[in-house]
Amino acid sequence: MFASTVINYVDRQTLSILAPYLKEDYHWSNVDYANIAIAFRVAYSIGQTLCGRLMDRVGTRRGLSISVTWYSIVSLLTSLANGFTSFAIFRFLLGAGESANWPGASKAVSEWFPKRERGLAAAFYDSGSSVGGAIAPFVILPVYFRFGWRIAFVIPGLLGFLWLLVWRWLYYRPQEHPRISDAERQMILAETQNGEAGEKAPLRWSELLKLPQTWGTIISKALTDPVWFFVTDWFPIYLVAKGIPLKSGLVAVWIPFLAADLGNFFGGGMSGYLIRRGWPLGAARKALVVFGGVGVMLLIPTIFTRNLYLITLLFGLATFSYAAFSTIANVLPTDLFRSSSVATVSGLSGTGAGIGTIIAFELIGHFSDARQASVAHSFDPIVVAAGLIPFVGMILVLMLVRNTRATDHGLVQRI
Repeated sequence: MFASTVINYVDRQTLSILAPYLKEDYHWSNVDYANIAIAFRVAYSIGQTLCGRLMDRVGTRRGLSISVTWYSIVSLLTSLANGFTSFAIFRFLLGAGESANWPGASKAVSEWFPKRERGLAAAFYDSGSSVGGAIAPFVILPVYFRFGWRIAFVIPGLLGFLWLLVWRWLYYRPQEHPRISDAERQMILAETQNGEAGEKAPLRWSELLKLPQTWGTIISKALTDPVWFFVTDWFPIYLVAKGIPLKSGLVAVWIPFLAADLGNFFGGGMSGYLIRRGWPLGAARKALVVFGGVGVMLLIPTIFTRNLYLITLLFGLATFSYAAFSTIANVLPTDLFRSSSVATVSGLSGTGAGIGTIIAFELIGHFSDARQASVAHSFDPIVVAAGLIPFVGMILVLMLVRNTRATDHGLVQRI
């Protein structure tokens, strides 16, 4: 799942890395670029809910095989794009395929790991996003400068097909895995929800949406992921707007991704450590939510400087904090819901994140174009909002994710 997420992010970062050059070649405004990115987000948002339900119906192994085959083909076909419309269509199709990754990963974690280990497991696969984002410039830009942008879009498609071969060879549920002993199988099944006698049918969407825990899970992604996608999709453009050439600012492009990678493991590892120290599950998870919600506010001071190294440091600390929060957001469905509903809830939270990101991208495109006369300060209101919104999300998650009457009735797991 880590490797899938790395490829996923190399794939989606290809466009954002090449955006300053493609904008010039095709005469796109920031609104045009935002609309191409939104085409991806629309499909990704709808697809998260649909693919989450698909995962719960057909299983992780088959569901992700379908998803990766789809988006690898689309990535290869993107090399045939020739303008705004074709790029938007291919990004829409890519978003539909890639939307299964996080629901599938959450379900895989619920199938294989006990609760004390899920934070670290979620951190490991989620860290693929920052690793993919960090290595993408070093993979994509040399290919672009030597061979052009079309070949750059072929690379992640080929990587996806390579991953698919390994996935089909290695991944099975514990009940069916041919390479583990019976003793290990029984231990895994005893410590996960798969050990329950008779796997229950997934709760209906209407039932899930009545639960505050579901809405807390949705908000944990909806009010944090747009900030991450601002960094991944707009950071190169933000640096250029600050007057920093992209070639000299290349170090700044990957350091926030590396910081996010470390933040993933900090969030997952620390919550697991607190559980082993005797903290209740809910308290251990919420402590990292508070850390992340406060830490992302470090984005705000970047509006006062054009110093590359200070901007890089602040963005790095903010993405470290975001990633700690994000790891908990990814693990919440496995904490709160039975295995048969984990991917569905994860998909709903992904849809919430997608809707939040679509709204954010529209506002970013319009505000940055409208404030172009301000030059280095064209992104200031956007960066302030990016620092404050996860803090609001933190407060709402603390209020909604708790034990309720639904917990007593067995609809939600006790935290």
